[in-house]
Amino acid sequence: MISHHPPPIPPIPNPQSPIPALNAIVDVDAASRAGWRPVDLAAAFLNGGARFLQLRAKTIGSGAFLDTASAIVELTRSCAATLVVNDRADIARLADAGGVHVGQDDLAPSAARALVGPAAIVGLSTHTVEQIDRAVTEPVTYVAVGPVFGTTTKDTGYNRIGLEMVRAAAARASARGLPLVAIGGITVQTARSVIDAGAASVAVIGDLLAGGDPERRTRQFLEALERRAG
Repeated sequence: MISHHPPPIPPIPNPQSPIPALNAIVDVDAASRAGWRPVDLAAAFLNGGARFLQLRAKTIGSGAFLDTASAIVELTRSCAATLVVNDRADIARLADAGGVHVGQDDLAPSAARALVGPAAIVGLSTHTVEQIDRAVTEPVTYVAVGPVFGTTTKDTGYNRIGLEMVRAAAARASARGLPLVAIGGITVQTARSVIDAGAASVAVIGDLLAGGDPERRTRQFLEALERRAG
C-alpha cells in the first residue's frame, strides 16, 4: 500500500476533502525542451506553493522513471505535498507516491487500485460524456476531463471540449461525491474560469513553463485560483 505524507488525501470517496486547486504536471519531455531537469522543475513548483504534483514520463525507461519519481517523492515529504504518477501504477507503488493517474488506454482503475491500495489516489482521464459516466462508477478518487481549450503539449486525440463540458462533467462527478480535474490549454488567464465552471482543480503543463520561471508562474496560478467568485 502507498502511504500518504501529511496532510493526506482521504480514501475514496472523499466529498468533504477537495483536492488542491492546482495540479502541477512535471512532464519530462516538456521539462527537457524548456531546459529543466524534472526533479528541479518539481522543486520549483513546490517552492511556488504547489502541493499536488503529477509526474508524466512517456519516453524514458522504467528505471529512470522510478528514480525520478522517488526523488520527487522525497521533495514532497518536506512540504506536505502529494505526487501522483501518470500511467504507471507499478512505479507509483515502488516510489511510495501518493497515487496514480490513468488514461482511457492505460490500466483499468480497478486494477490500478489493486496495485496502489485502498488509501491511494487514483485519477482517471475522460474526454466524453460517456467516458465520464463510466468513470464515476470506478474506484477513483477524482475524474479528469479535457482538453478544455486544446493543447499541443499532450496529444489526446480529442477536440477541445470547452467550459460547457466542464460544467456537465463537474455535475456528473459531484453527484457521486468526486472532484473534477480539468486539463488542456489552461493558462493563468483562463484558470479561474475553469474553476468557476465547476472543476475542483486545474492540471497544467505548458503554461507553468511560460516565461522561464516556473516557481513564479506557480505563484501566479495560485493567486488567480484563490480569486473565487463572490
